[in-house]
Amino acid sequence: MLAGLAGRLNHEAGAPAIPALYFFTDPERTADPLAAAALLPAGTALVYRHFGAPDRSRIARSLASLCRTRGLVLLIAADPALAQRVGAAGVHWPEHLLPSRRRGMGLVTAAAHSPAALTRASRFGVDACVLGPVFATASASGNAPIGLFRASQWARGAGLPVIALGGVNAGNAGRLAGRGFAGLAAVEALCGA
Repeated sequence: MLAGLAGRLNHEAGAPAIPALYFFTDPERTADPLAAAALLPAGTALVYRHFGAPDRSRIARSLASLCRTRGLVLLIAADPALAQRVGAAGVHWPEHLLPSRRRGMGLVTAAAHSPAALTRASRFGVDACVLGPVFATASASGNAPIGLFRASQWARGAGLPVIALGGVNAGNAGRLAGRGFAGLAAVEALCGA
């Protein structure tokens, strides 16, 4: 259900060069990223957020292999060297870690939590920006929800493809349609994809 809606959002936004559906790993909420990846539909972008885990290279290599086999798009969070070593499709940057220049990183996405962050990501040249949290979320970030109306306004004015993240699930994902989003992202809603 989420994959179909994500594809519709992507088509409506005219952004077919980027994945429409994004799965973000989380050390606390995704105990086994490999098991979760095995359930994702082909074409989904898997963002491996390793947060400096000591076994990140081993897990990234395993994820890269699984993603190639299953037709998934692997992005490594904030580590272009690791992304290159494992043959990932690209890099995802947390808002506060976005570098000043883009150089040979493949597909690049960045997180944003404000219009200023969307502008910065656009100037950097990201392929897509992940905006959140749109809805209330169980994320450890503790950010207050932006709300659908404001998030939609920001997405429409961003000048780049914007992916909705934060509390997105099967019950509320339909509310994103026609709101300027090029796709959706989730953690828990896709763990049992």
